[in-house]
Amino acid sequence: MSFVHLHVHTQYSILDGQASISSLFERAKELGMPALAITDHGNMYGVKEFLKVAKKYPEVKPIIGCEVYVTRHYDHKLKDTNHRSYYHLILLAKNYTGYKNLMKICSTGHIEGLYYGKPRVSHEIIEQHAEGLVCCSACIAGEVPRNIIAGDMEAAERAIEWHKNIFGDDFYLEVQLHKTEIPGQSQEVYEHQLVANEGIYELAAKTGTKIVATNDVHFTRKEDGPAHDRLICLTTNAYLDDPDRMRYTQQEYLKSEEEMLDLFYKHPEALSNTLEVAEKIESYKVDKDPILPKFDLPEEFLADIDTYLEKYKHIIDEGRCDKNGNERGEEFCNSVAFLCHLTYQGAHWRYGETLTDEQAERIEFELKTICKMGFPDYFLIVQDFIAAARKEGISVGPGRGSAAGSAVAYCLKITNIDPIKYDLLFERFLNPDRINMPDVDIDFDDDGRYRVFQYIEEKYGKDHISHVITYGTMAAKSAIKDVARVSNLPIPESNRLAKMVPDKPFEATVVEDGKKVTKEFKPKLGNCLKYGELKEELENGTPEVQNVLKYAGKLEGCIRQTGVHACAMIIGRGNLTEYIPICVANDKLTGEEVWVSQYDGHYIEEVGMLKMDFLGLRTLSIIKECQANIKKRHGIEFDIEKIDICDPLTYELYSRGDTTSVFQFESPGMKEWLIKLQPTRFEDLIAMNALYRPGPMDYIPDFVERKQGRQPIVYDLPEMEETLQDTYGITVYQEQVMLLSRKLADFTRGQADTLRKAMGKKLKDVLDSLKGLFIEGGTKNGHPKDMLEKIWADWEKFASYAFNKSHATCYAWVSYQTGWLKAHYPAEFQAANLTKNLSNMDEIKKIMDDCKKNGIKVLNPDINESDARFTVNKNGEIRFGLGGIKGFGDNIVRAILAEREANGAFADIFDFVERMSGVVNRKAFESLLHSGAFDSFGINRKQFMLPSRSGDLFLDTLIRYGELYRKDSEQSAISLFGEVEEMKPERPEIPMMQGEEDILEKLHFEKELVGMYLSSHPLDRYQFEMENFTTCQVSELENLISECEANKTKQKTTIAGFVTSCQVMTTKTGRPWSKTVIEDKSGSYELALFGKDHEAFMGYMQVNSAILIEGMIEEKYFVKQDEKSKEPAKASPYAFKVKNIMLLGNATDTFVKGFSLQISTPMLTPEFRERLVKMIKRNKGSVPLTMFLYVPEKKWNIEFLSRKFKVAVTAQFIEELENMNIKYSIAKK
Repeated sequence: MSFVHLHVHTQYSILDGQASISSLFERAKELGMPALAITDHGNMYGVKEFLKVAKKYPEVKPIIGCEVYVTRHYDHKLKDTNHRSYYHLILLAKNYTGYKNLMKICSTGHIEGLYYGKPRVSHEIIEQHAEGLVCCSACIAGEVPRNIIAGDMEAAERAIEWHKNIFGDDFYLEVQLHKTEIPGQSQEVYEHQLVANEGIYELAAKTGTKIVATNDVHFTRKEDGPAHDRLICLTTNAYLDDPDRMRYTQQEYLKSEEEMLDLFYKHPEALSNTLEVAEKIESYKVDKDPILPKFDLPEEFLADIDTYLEKYKHIIDEGRCDKNGNERGEEFCNSVAFLCHLTYQGAHWRYGETLTDEQAERIEFELKTICKMGFPDYFLIVQDFIAAARKEGISVGPGRGSAAGSAVAYCLKITNIDPIKYDLLFERFLNPDRINMPDVDIDFDDDGRYRVFQYIEEKYGKDHISHVITYGTMAAKSAIKDVARVSNLPIPESNRLAKMVPDKPFEATVVEDGKKVTKEFKPKLGNCLKYGELKEELENGTPEVQNVLKYAGKLEGCIRQTGVHACAMIIGRGNLTEYIPICVANDKLTGEEVWVSQYDGHYIEEVGMLKMDFLGLRTLSIIKECQANIKKRHGIEFDIEKIDICDPLTYELYSRGDTTSVFQFESPGMKEWLIKLQPTRFEDLIAMNALYRPGPMDYIPDFVERKQGRQPIVYDLPEMEETLQDTYGITVYQEQVMLLSRKLADFTRGQADTLRKAMGKKLKDVLDSLKGLFIEGGTKNGHPKDMLEKIWADWEKFASYAFNKSHATCYAWVSYQTGWLKAHYPAEFQAANLTKNLSNMDEIKKIMDDCKKNGIKVLNPDINESDARFTVNKNGEIRFGLGGIKGFGDNIVRAILAEREANGAFADIFDFVERMSGVVNRKAFESLLHSGAFDSFGINRKQFMLPSRSGDLFLDTLIRYGELYRKDSEQSAISLFGEVEEMKPERPEIPMMQGEEDILEKLHFEKELVGMYLSSHPLDRYQFEMENFTTCQVSELENLISECEANKTKQKTTIAGFVTSCQVMTTKTGRPWSKTVIEDKSGSYELALFGKDHEAFMGYMQVNSAILIEGMIEEKYFVKQDEKSKEPAKASPYAFKVKNIMLLGNATDTFVKGFSLQISTPMLTPEFRERLVKMIKRNKGSVPLTMFLYVPEKKWNIEFLSRKFKVAVTAQFIEELENMNIKYSIAKK
């Protein structure tokens, strides 16, 4: 006898099952079981992985099933509290028909019956789709056992008869026994099972129904029970020590035949019947050849179809039959003819009426390949929705990935880069030697991407379309925190443990073959517990900590939740539930329910489905926004795809490294190489885009040197020059390897692509076989064998890094477009960048710094000049948009703009409140005021907050006036007398300005409302101190600490900034400590002070104080030498320790002992002397002043120490010196 588990939950029974599929198969093999089922709760999420793993265990037959939720004899579409209860039922697919019916049942539950997370179906749905299924009565939550436990044997018998009537001999009654061994735990489940089993044995005999024993498996091995127990606590949000929480018996594991026989020794047939069920399961495949959607051809084309079929017969003949010799049919031939028709139309539009031999040959080759592989409808579908997108004004990228290598795609306007011109290869996209689904990834602008989804849904039907599911797993840190939470471990202790998991791969010393070696490990919990800091905690921590780490390690990687892929969409030939199981999710944008595949993206192609990625590329939105800005300011419209690719201004911009906000060329390292390279042609940009990444980066110096003529350009063979001349003799792209293998050794296109793939993935066996072909083919063509060996060795070294030229070319073109816009319309370009990056303050800062560097002013919002977004005024200054003000509704923005459009600009503040009263409330008015939107009316912001004659704030008086004015206007409109001037409310008087404006308060309001300082920055006055007395910016401190810790080195560090918040708290022992946030222009840093440091420095930690902090990055606490040297070594983390704090305003007096001016005699005009003396007098202070006078004719440098003047070195003083072109230097103490 043997036994098969027919009721098994994997971790795809999310947060209920803990067993991984691989562990289940491994255990089933160990136990000698001939088969294994998967029956997750209400879903088929794990089926494809289950079948994939099953291939590694040929001795264990996979059985596909599901534990479905069946309503209690009511319509599953009813969703209210009276129709919430359900039964469990096990369904197993005997054959492919059963598999399809299981998909139907499972999908229907999700699409129609989902309620409180349970996908329910009715008995009628089960009856409709029963063919090919084996049915088992499930656990004690099933209909039969429930009725037995309730004492209603008649109802149980009726249920059995109903199922037997539907499934016949394929219906089995299940028995289970779970007697817990956990001390003190209730035996209620076991007792219910005893009652149910007794009734089942009785009714089985009475109705002639066979019985199967199952174990409702939820975890793999007995010892996994406690980990599963903690998983259930996570699911139910309960603590381990909660006496009333949900508990399993911990008997729900993959038991051996012997263990099952011990439970059911009186009924051994219950075990042997599981073999009978397993034998009923036929061998079938769920994977399919591509099932592409049908593209409906235009009637006018079909009217003359015979002409086109004859015209393109030579192409159609290539694919008239599939690989098995089966006719593909009339519709297929018609689609090929239409594809040819559109392609040649587009070819003449792209290349002109007469095609060159190269163009004609390439297009025909591609069309024949597409036809032979059976993909004409794919190309027709893609070109259709891209054309529709462009028609709707949605920006579409020039192409992405290998699809840009297709000339047919270029002719169909799917891509916008000519693959023939740039040597991009079709076989990189579709290899004629192997059948692979085409994969066209398409970039759309962020705003338009969803509209493309909608178009496809409307064209093909909702039931033909679905999104793609994703699975979120429990990562190392979250596993620790989750298990710690349910274990009641204190949060600080939980955080401490989680922080010991590194964020990136880490190195550790291990012993291999008796030698110590350093190896790199992924930051997985298993690795951390073996080699990282957590090893010490696992071995020597408290029992609570040890338990948390032990069970977190078991739960790491468990599936935690499902999600929806942001970009992927499936388009089917018919209703998708015929091909894949479907679930539902709420669309993030609309909130509407959408279909989602139950198989994730890895498996969609295997089951024959067409998956496409619709990606949102913000850069396309920026380009679109920039063009709108240009049109608004200059009245110019142009096609960005038709700009001059040889524009000198654009290459000058790249050559000076002015590429902030220029797509893909923004990093400091890239800017440095661009300055060295001095690109002069588009091919240089393609190459830099491909080279600037780990690995290929090593080749950039040679590339630059050859470009600049400082290094000779050499080729291993003269025949290689044509292919490598664009990259100065250096192999940069995968396509170059492919072209050279064809040219030198007569590789076919398919072999060349196989070589590319084998080199990229380092497939040694494939490479070895291809090397022989390369050497043989190369020598046959007369090339020296030793040189061919060298070329092959170079390829093996570099090809794994070589980049896809198709992708590099497409993205270099997008980059060029942004570079061109920045070179010609810099203000409009950066206004667009600001609009599209409002939520990314790091990016905003970069853009603002770039604007400042390029002399572009960014102005506060203005009630008369601002649009909803950032725009450029007639002076070329960027104006902040009203829509960017925080807490300011779109409806108010639209109302202000509509009023301005209809009735002109607002004349003054009174005109504004008169026209906008009832629309702009007090909160919105304050937002406009403090963001600076009313500054152009000539009233200081402070004046609005001063008392008016009535004693109320002028702001409140204004708002009240507006309300009175509005009511008067409404009454006048219905009055018999119309408007009466004397009765109109009187405009209030603006209070006189008192004292000076609080600049800091003004700036803080600005930052709060618009997310940045616009008028100025609180640290602007300390620019000199910041530049001369600090060693790093606040935002760099964390990275500096990490570097010091990695290198085990100390470093003196000085930072400066202003205090934005400070909290004084008390430790558990009652001692005070403080937590202070310091901010500079780069970012913020939280500083904690304890003990003597808190006492010494707390006086400086006043909000809005500008301070300079001197400190040392070193070990946080002392570790004895013997603890450092033992295994595992104990080490202290590094931290920034404060040594001294001073007010930033005192830094110059503290650090500067002298200030020198460098002046040359040609500068000494009377006007210059007068300006210089006045400036020095304006900036009197305590720093000694020296002047060095340089005489160019004599090359003398004469020093003059001023005894009359000393200066205050301030930002204003430095700015005045720079305006006069006077260089300076400081002497530090």
